[in-house]
Amino acid sequence: MSTLPGNAGVSVLGDKSLEFYREPVCFCLQRIEKHRSRVFQSRLLNRPTAFICSVQGVRELLCEKSGVFLKDPTDLMTNMYGDNIVTTNGEEACLLRLSLTSLFTGACLESWNDYITSVCERCLKDLSVSGQPECVYSVFKALGTELVLGLFLNVRPEEQPELYQEITQLCTQHWHGLISAPVSVKVPMWSSGFCTALEARDKLMDIIRDRLDTDTQGFVGSLASLPLPDSSSASQHLLLFISALIPKALASLLTSFTLALSGNEQEETRRRARLDPDFLHSVLLEVQRLWPPFIGGRRIASQDTSLAGFHVPKGHAAMYISHSVHRDPEVFQQPDDFLPERWSGRNAGQEHLLCSFGGGPRNCIGVKLTDVFIK
Repeated sequence: MSTLPGNAGVSVLGDKSLEFYREPVCFCLQRIEKHRSRVFQSRLLNRPTAFICSVQGVRELLCEKSGVFLKDPTDLMTNMYGDNIVTTNGEEACLLRLSLTSLFTGACLESWNDYITSVCERCLKDLSVSGQPECVYSVFKALGTELVLGLFLNVRPEEQPELYQEITQLCTQHWHGLISAPVSVKVPMWSSGFCTALEARDKLMDIIRDRLDTDTQGFVGSLASLPLPDSSSASQHLLLFISALIPKALASLLTSFTLALSGNEQEETRRRARLDPDFLHSVLLEVQRLWPPFIGGRRIASQDTSLAGFHVPKGHAAMYISHSVHRDPEVFQQPDDFLPERWSGRNAGQEHLLCSFGGGPRNCIGVKLTDVFIK
């Protein structure tokens, strides 16, 4: 077994919280080139961390050794969202998943199709007729916000415009504070972003509890009736589901899709994607592979173990970087090229090797809903 290459004195993020997304990707690209290894060690959030940029390593982390690498109970997600399906470990996480799965599959998922279609048609119809440049990311983020608030809270802009705007603003404040430095400071005329996020969270939780108490329809009513561990679990999960994180991820994928298929040279690709659902699926997989909406994920080793042949001591962290994993040349030939055909050829049936939405027993519970949104 090998030790990890790298300099344990390197700090990845430091105080550059505004570069939360870009910095780890650039860092990994530099380290892969320097060490000629897709697994290496550095420090992240003042903890020795194994960075995993290979398909083999991430499959071990998320699947074969998912019981060894656990969620960090002290991370920001737990502080900001409380105990939920994302932040818990072990049996509690399994029970939550069993309770919530029915809301994201089968008849429940099918029942949302008409609403999703109507919102998409109304929000996107002007894009094809205006003839003017559009900031499509903003359009797609507004679309994602309307979808999640309508589905998860039964709050729709045409019916409750003031409440809709209030929730949208609070979700934005909450998310921006989440990715800021975790320092809660409030003095006259100024509050830290993290402090503002905590205040936004408390206001959102008041709104969510009110919806759970008064609304018996749709997702809210179904969630309130589930056998969840305690009275706060439903509200904490709704906070997670309406987070600005979901609209941002949706907007990121749809913007990448728009850019990848734009221009005269992609006319035939667009035509095939419109006519052939299987090819459209391949296009969306390739968009997800090249431009994943999330950085990746972080776990803590609960015992001495290894990843991709490298030793990881107990207490060390492991973080996978989706952008680099998806460009592993061992699995994806011509890894930097946009080639939808790979998913019906060499990589047919290997969708599970993508880690945009996690993987293994802890993958995103809403991945099927996201697929419906995007298509």
